[in-house]
Amino acid sequence: MTREDAVVVIGLGRFGSSLALELMKSGTEVLGIDGDADIVQAHNGLLTHVVRADSTKEETLRQLGVADFSSAVVAIGGDIQANILTASLLIKLGIGNIWAKAVSEPHGAILDQLGVTHVIYPEKDMGKRVAHLVRGVMQDYLEIGENFAMVKMAPPQETVGIPLGKSRVRPVHGVTVTAYLRDGAGWNYTTLETVLEADDVILVAGETERVEAFSRLR
Repeated sequence: MTREDAVVVIGLGRFGSSLALELMKSGTEVLGIDGDADIVQAHNGLLTHVVRADSTKEETLRQLGVADFSSAVVAIGGDIQANILTASLLIKLGIGNIWAKAVSEPHGAILDQLGVTHVIYPEKDMGKRVAHLVRGVMQDYLEIGENFAMVKMAPPQETVGIPLGKSRVRPVHGVTVTAYLRDGAGWNYTTLETVLEADDVILVAGETERVEAFSRLR
């Protein structure tokens, strides 16, 4: 029977460990697999189950019941061959939702060709995110899709003290202020009547270049 409420994470390095622990915090059961005895020992008691095993062996994965999981993450980063072979075995076992870490574009292309559901580039994506934060005044940045982003930032002066509808943010700048955070009041969705204050924090969504330009307004 497929386990819909659990995830197997293979490779418990920095990325795999962080992901597995975050899944645990959200109430998801996690089976962690790694070939390093010290790493496995370090995660003992932190994950639902953690075992030392060679994920490139099909029989080993079957014995661990990996085929019963509906979701799996291949977080192996240091051994590309092991990463690819593990991903191919997970596909062979019939796991429908596979996330695999790629360390380069060619590596990612191979995973795509294998049929991996989701190919992710943690280092590349984090580098892009930090670059956006460094060169702007953004407090946080999230890229959504090919050319769309959401930014957390302070409101530009031109948007403060007047209703958002009158500030004409969308027609002038091509972005949308979707929500705002006010001290003591928490997050709230914006309306055309929302009047922002200088100490507010806002969430802005739109095309990446437009959001970046808007974040540089003072």
